[in-house]
Amino acid sequence: MATITNTYAPIDSSMIEKETLRVFELQKKYTETLRLSTAQERINQLKTLKSTILNYRDEIHQAVYADFKKCSAEADLGEIFGVLSSISHAIRHLKKWMRPKNVPTPLPMFLSKGKIYVEPKGTSLIIAPWNYPFQLAIDPLVYAIAAGCTAVVKPSEMTPNTSAMMKRMLSSIFNENQIAVLEGDANIAQALLKLPFDHIFFTGSPMLGKVVMRAASEHLTSVTLELGGKSPVIVDENTNIKDTAQKIIWGKFFNCGQTCIAPDYALVNEKIAPALIEELKNQIQTLYGKEVLDSNDYPRIVNQRHFLRIKNLLDEALQKGAKIAVGGTSKPEENYIAPTIITNANNEMQVMHEEIFGPILPLITYKNTKEALDFINQKPKPLALYIFSKSKDFQNEVIKNTSAGGTAINETLAHISNPDLPFGGVNNSGIGKTHGYHGFLAFSNERSVLTQRIGWTTLKMFYPPYTTKKKGLINKISKFT
Repeated sequence: MATITNTYAPIDSSMIEKETLRVFELQKKYTETLRLSTAQERINQLKTLKSTILNYRDEIHQAVYADFKKCSAEADLGEIFGVLSSISHAIRHLKKWMRPKNVPTPLPMFLSKGKIYVEPKGTSLIIAPWNYPFQLAIDPLVYAIAAGCTAVVKPSEMTPNTSAMMKRMLSSIFNENQIAVLEGDANIAQALLKLPFDHIFFTGSPMLGKVVMRAASEHLTSVTLELGGKSPVIVDENTNIKDTAQKIIWGKFFNCGQTCIAPDYALVNEKIAPALIEELKNQIQTLYGKEVLDSNDYPRIVNQRHFLRIKNLLDEALQKGAKIAVGGTSKPEENYIAPTIITNANNEMQVMHEEIFGPILPLITYKNTKEALDFINQKPKPLALYIFSKSKDFQNEVIKNTSAGGTAINETLAHISNPDLPFGGVNNSGIGKTHGYHGFLAFSNERSVLTQRIGWTTLKMFYPPYTTKKKGLINKISKFT
């Protein structure tokens, strides 16, 4: 593997550029071999990756706990199981995904044959975030392997224990000419983004997504951008309050709210808001106990910088009139902020503009559905939108009149776990899709191939010179196209 370590001490920029270029050129050369790999060869590599992850399970638990006190159960649910599911799904379907697909032939091309061949894009760069440091690095890697691409993985410097563990794990089964992990700070990412990769898969904030897209444009590199934004929950008056509260609390405070598809704010029909708030309080106690600080199941904010960012959002909202319905306490030395619900939030507060990415849930009441839909639509299109209602008409009205990367009805987060559902954002919340076949396609080029017979073809009927007879034939054909 590459020699850049996880100490993240200052490194000379020329050394960084030399090392990143060395790894890139190794992988660029190996793409010529890798593109010829068979489905079975790739399946064997995926099987090896799966067994290795299982062998490293305890080390994964230890690493993510060391980085931000994520308990082993949440590490399994949020980091490991999803990756194992992606691998198993790819193993079952890869032969079918790689098989050339026949397509229909239009009348003017009669006797020719059309097929779509799926080929690897080549060299890929995977830039992963810190909130799910294992899952969001390894899951796209699964699809890079399935597609026959090489990959440089740049994990987050904010979770150094997990980054170092992934480097050890991947270097035990892959040579760096196929898979390499380069640890380090933003200087490493900047050096990598200068290189002409064939595809970049980035997970992070919309702000950094713009940086990646600008860099990719210099080489016309294709991108998959998994971003975020303010994902709303809309709660109809016709809902099961207890069930709704359970699912909102779980989805919001899983991983301490540090989830790109976590409910960012809740729009609640004013008729049921008081009852829902009381049940939300009850569910916090049910999931985390009366003293959440003492719970072994509640992680911490990843570092002090993000702790202060979230604390400042809360303080600013309270100064401008927001009220704490539950929570609000914090412990700076532990980067701890209690599960917090605030009311009276409005668009003058930064908490209603910036993606919170932490354990604060603003709750806003609405009088009618149009008011709620207008509130959602005045903001950039979210990565996820959650609907809680027993009414099919209400569900359909919300879906019809909004746009989002994905939607779950009477649930939160769970849509990400179905590999047959494409996952990704729209505009500000992302570009491109992943998971299952869509993840495989992200690292693949769909190559169209037309095979024509030798000798007479229908197309030759339309070669020049354009006689009166040919013009008449063209006019007749145009009526059927």
